Formats: sequence, structure tokens, C-alpha cells
Amino acid sequence: MTRQEYPRPQFVREEWINLNGTWQFQFDDDNIGEKEQYFNKETLEKEIHVPFVFQSELSGIGERTIHEYVWYKKVVVIPNNSDKRTILHFGAVDYYCKVYVNGQFVGDHEGGHTSFSFDISNYLAEEKQSITVKVYDPLKDETIPRGKQFWEEEPRAIWYTNSTGIWQTVWVEQVNKQHIEKVRFTSDLDIGVVWMDLALNEVTDISKASYYVNYKLMFKNTLIAEDRIKMNNIVEKRAVDIIQNKIFRTNFHDGGYTWSPEHPNLFDVSIELCDESGTVLDKVESYFGYRKVHTENGMVYLNNKPYYQKLVLDQGYWPEGLLTAPKAEDYKKDIELAKEMGFNGCRKHQKTEDPLFLHYADTLGFLVWGECASAPVYTKEAATRLMKEWMEIVERDYNHPSIITWVPLNESWGIPNIHFDKTQQHFSTTMYHMLHAIDGTRLVISNDGWEATVTDICAIHNYGHGNAEERAKYQYFKESISTVENLLTYAHSKWEVYAENHSHQGEPILLTEFGGIAFKIGDQSGWGYTSVENAEDYITEYRKIMEAIFQSKGLWGYCYTQLTDVEQEINGILTYNRVPKCDLAKIKELNNLFFPERLAIKG
Repeated sequence: MTRQEYPRPQFVREEWINLNGTWQFQFDDDNIGEKEQYFNKETLEKEIHVPFVFQSELSGIGERTIHEYVWYKKVVVIPNNSDKRTILHFGAVDYYCKVYVNGQFVGDHEGGHTSFSFDISNYLAEEKQSITVKVYDPLKDETIPRGKQFWEEEPRAIWYTNSTGIWQTVWVEQVNKQHIEKVRFTSDLDIGVVWMDLALNEVTDISKASYYVNYKLMFKNTLIAEDRIKMNNIVEKRAVDIIQNKIFRTNFHDGGYTWSPEHPNLFDVSIELCDESGTVLDKVESYFGYRKVHTENGMVYLNNKPYYQKLVLDQGYWPEGLLTAPKAEDYKKDIELAKEMGFNGCRKHQKTEDPLFLHYADTLGFLVWGECASAPVYTKEAATRLMKEWMEIVERDYNHPSIITWVPLNESWGIPNIHFDKTQQHFSTTMYHMLHAIDGTRLVISNDGWEATVTDICAIHNYGHGNAEERAKYQYFKESISTVENLLTYAHSKWEVYAENHSHQGEPILLTEFGGIAFKIGDQSGWGYTSVENAEDYITEYRKIMEAIFQSKGLWGYCYTQLTDVEQEINGILTYNRVPKCDLAKIKELNNLFFPERLAIKG
């Protein structure tokens, strides 16, 4: 099975080469590969199917034994065109890698969740190119953001099988020496423009030649705006007026043109870089969704209207591919199943997801809370690594309208003493302010679950609803979430809602983890926070929990645990293979018990 889809849907060029498929592969447990120059070795010992990690079934290896050093090698045909620059792209490699082309070192990258690339033009042979990758994934290093990946061979508790190496698409594109480096879209709903930031590559010498950018904005095949921009600097920022006629202006804010789960409207953008003679040097296709997110009156607003979020926790694991979906359509299927159940979004938990998932969320209309794996300890190195990874996440995913919230920290992972430790509190607030400093279009949660510092959403976790016979537990659960005062003062876990010297400042309160009802199918074994024996009881328990949430006068959104079973966790609404455990229409009916009229009252 080969993942052949274009891997960067927000920035598309027509010409590209997919390098997924069969690669040579070798374990290097003694870390002798560099000394013995594996990058010059003609063949490695095994074969692996990229982009699946060796621990997965779809890799063709499926070995769970720990191997911290591994090597990849592939010989590919890439013409050495002196008029072009050849860019080698990696979707994600976990965790640290070095890349060699034709035996020459071209660069390295640290961070297991974000995309990176190298200009390999100066390392190419005439036609056939040997690409070698060394990966180091130190499982015992607690300063690395690894989230749910376990440091032992067999998963248990809340920890899953670890992933080592290439787990997203590897690909190549050849571009002109002068080309478009990136484009960023920032909506300003209140004045009716989108800011378009264009950047050319660093080797483009603006002082020696004139370069122009032609762009077109289309909405459902209708031309909205077009212009020709002279690039006076390597970076240009342009406000594009997209409310240009009476019809557009009249219908702009009623769901006809803004992006939301109910109306996932997208503007298509075509951008050409030309020289002064009009010759097209580069062309990319992109898109954006016109939307605004803010908080007001204790509620999250989407496009200046109160919006109640009905999210589901999504770990993003598959039984055959682990972190990597077997095929791109699997991302789409997960979103469609969630929407079929009445959820309008998800919290991607302890994982930065493949851009293709975000693309389907954009096009289908599905809110996303973006998250990154956490480190288990707090040190200067752990903090630095997490901040670096987050800067790359925002850079990669800024243009996706589906992402409305960033969640940099979860349940005090990596900041275990935040309740009283001022240093760790400063780190939490630093993450909050840093993300706002580089992205003013989204909300930020300082610590999801408990012990919040400065935050846009007060995010509470509470799994205390109890089993069917535990009526006292349920009554306490129901009472504890019934009002703002109770939400802030009752015990939802053994940790307090806010860290020491921090308190609620009127931000919206959402119940962002709860439920987790275990229901095994067939010979499954595993755990959940409570359990039932059949589908009928599952619906009964789900109803009971949702009634408590919807009767709350303090909650304005939720995130249910969870979408699917994952390995030993059997608390999904769907099995690990995405088979419904109950009638999904009944789940949707219960998710829709909430009456939207309450939003008008609150707003």
C-alpha cells in the first residue's frame, strides 16, 4: 500500500515526485552506521514500506523490539536540471534525523511531528540519486516531546506503541531558482479583508530584477479579486478586499461566505510569480477559509456569533499503521463518522496530525483543537524542544481554518509542579503568549485539564460520572458541573482547576475530557473509565452523561473521550477498526439534546 496523494494541500504545485514505497532499511543498535559510512553502503539489510514506521504492520516489518538507531536508503531518478532547484521534503520523521544525498551530508532535523525540507541541488548526480536517512529516537530521553508513545516494547495503561522514523510522505519538487516560498492568509472579518503575506525564496535578488505576483481569488468558481503586485521586497503584505459588491456584502455574515462546520466555505487562490517580461517562474494553488474566533461573555464566538463546541477526543492511531493512516481517505472517514454522530469538531490528542487530515477538516467543516506531544519532565532542554516544535507547527498549519484552538500543554504533563512552581507557571504563560504572538487568529489553552494559568478557555477534565449502579458518584458529577461556581470549586480530579495565584477571569468553561465508557466487542480486552456490557447500556450511559452536561448552566462546550478504541483502550464509540459499537444515529440524537436557543440568551 503506497500513500500517493499530494502531501501539502495548502500549497500545491503541479510537478512533484512521490518517494513513498519500498526503501532499504537497517537497524543500527550499536550506532556504527556513520563510522562505517552506511550512507555510502550499496544495500542495507532489510526493506521497509515508507511512510510506515517499522513497528507497524504496514511497514512490512512489524517489529516492536526497541531500536533507537535506524537507517533508510532509496535510489531514485531525479534529473539534475541546472535551471531548477531540487527540494527534498519530509512530512515528519520521529525524532532526530540526518539526511545524505549521494553520500554527502545535506542537513538534519530535530522534532518528530513537523515537516522540513532541504535544497539538494548541489548534491545531485546526473540522473540517479541515492538518498540515505539516519534516524535517532532515544526512548529513554524524557526531555523529548513524545506524548502517548510508550518507552517499553508493549503498550499499557494510557500509553501506546512507539513510532520510530519516517511516518509521513517523503517527496521531491523541482522549482525555479526564483520561486514562491510561502503564503499566509489572515482574515479580518470585521473590516471585510484578508491579509495575504507573500514570501519569495531567500536567493531571489529583488535589487537586480523586477518580479511580479499575479493572484486570483475565486469563490465557488466566481472571481472575487485579482491583482498584479510588484515585489519590492522579498516579503510583501497585501490587504485584499473580498466584499466587492452588494450581493456579496449583504450575504457575507450569514453563513453564505464565512467558514464554519455548517458552511465550510473556502476561497481558492491561484498565485503566479513572473519576471518583468511576464514569463511565469512559479505557480502555486492554495485556499483559505474566512472566519473569526474570539471569546466574549464567557462563550466562544465563531464569526461573531456564540458557538457551542461538541468535540470528540481523537488520538489519531490506526491498528495497521499506528500514527500513519493506511490511506488518505481514512482521515476523511474519521471526520465523516464524527459528524455522523453529531460532533462538530475534535481535539487531536497528543499528536500533530498529517496536513491531509486538516485539509479534510477544512473542506468537510470540522473544528480542530491542535495539539503536540508532551514531554514527561520539566527541564530547560524539554522546554526549549517543545517551544521549537510549536513554532514549526504554527508555521506549517497557520492557513487551516478548521484549527481554532492551540493546546500546548495537557494535564500538567512536562510541568508536574506547576501548581506551586513559579518557573513552570512562567513556562505555561510563556507558551500561551508565544502562540498568541505568532498567531493572533486562534484561542490558546495554557494547560488543558487542570492547573491552568493564563488561558482563553478554562478546560476541565472529569471522568467521575461513575458506573450505572454508582448513583452517588453520578449525582456528584452532575452537581459539580451544574454552575460556574461549582465548576470552579468542586473537585473534578485530585488537582485544582487553576494553579496557585491564578484564577478564573471570565473565560469560557468547557468540559474537555469526560466519558471514556468501555464496551468490549467480541474477545477484546482492555479498559475504560467505566464499563457497560451491551450497546443498549452504552446508549443509556451516554444519555445520562450528556443530560448532565446539557443541564449545566456553566458549560459552553465539551470534548467526549473518545472517537475510537486504541490498542488496550476500549473506550471508543468506534472500535480500533472504525466499526460502530452502537447506533450512531442515537449518539447524534443525544449530542443534539442541547438547545441552541440558550446561546442567544448567553450571548
